[in-house]
Amino acid sequence: MADLLILTGIARSTFYYYLKSMKEPDKYEDVKSIITEVFHENRGRYGYRRITLELHNRGHIVNHKTVQKLMKQLGLKCMVRIKKYKSYRGEVGKIAPNLLNRNFKSSKPNEKWVTDVTEFSIFGRKLYLSPILDLYNREIISYTLSERPTFHQTTDMLKKAFEKIPDDTKLILHSDQGWQYQMFSYQNMLKKKGIRQSMSRKGNCLDNSVVENFFGLLKTELLYLQEFDNIEHFIKELVAYIDYYNNKRIKSKLKGLSPVQYRIQSLEVA
Repeated sequence: MADLLILTGIARSTFYYYLKSMKEPDKYEDVKSIITEVFHENRGRYGYRRITLELHNRGHIVNHKTVQKLMKQLGLKCMVRIKKYKSYRGEVGKIAPNLLNRNFKSSKPNEKWVTDVTEFSIFGRKLYLSPILDLYNREIISYTLSERPTFHQTTDMLKKAFEKIPDDTKLILHSDQGWQYQMFSYQNMLKKKGIRQSMSRKGNCLDNSVVENFFGLLKTELLYLQEFDNIEHFIKELVAYIDYYNNKRIKSKLKGLSPVQYRIQSLEVA
């Protein structure tokens, strides 16, 4: 043994320290098991910060740096994002002022909404998702799916959202300068409902970054994370993901709650 230590250059004390450590039980064994469980329950969509929150929710107080280290040991990590579909076609109608002005904070539900369209290219076909997102809790208020980005897709999305609020709320609905948001019929629907229209500045994606971040998240956690049998299977999983996102997926900015949980809790407190 002495000759072996000399050959490898390892100090005797170091050798016996690691030998003893190998014989001791892993104090993070249970935590690793829960981390793995949470990671796979959410189909690999949670990074170390969100898994730390979920551990806390389950009564295990562990530092986020420890969770990050353990996830690295377990080989658990999330994926990356890519850019979005662009709907700008020049000025085809009236451009609304930028009322939102990058103020993405909201003090109550249904005060500030944002919307946009994103494109999925899958199985040689394209699918377009048009959602409305509430800036208060990042909840998806309504959405429509279509094989073409039509004006009816946008108005159907509005009609679904309008069913959830009374008239004359004066909420702000923000979008980019996409052609559908410049249409008179779209703007007239907002006016009749008592909604104030807001638009990003031309070519400035940061003015509507929250909904773009949602699209990146959706593609990271769904489109690039699993395989699909056909486009019908993808649509089924997309619908399931939005339900999961609204009702189960926790967010650190929402005190470790899902968007719907946060909204319900805030209304109970009020």
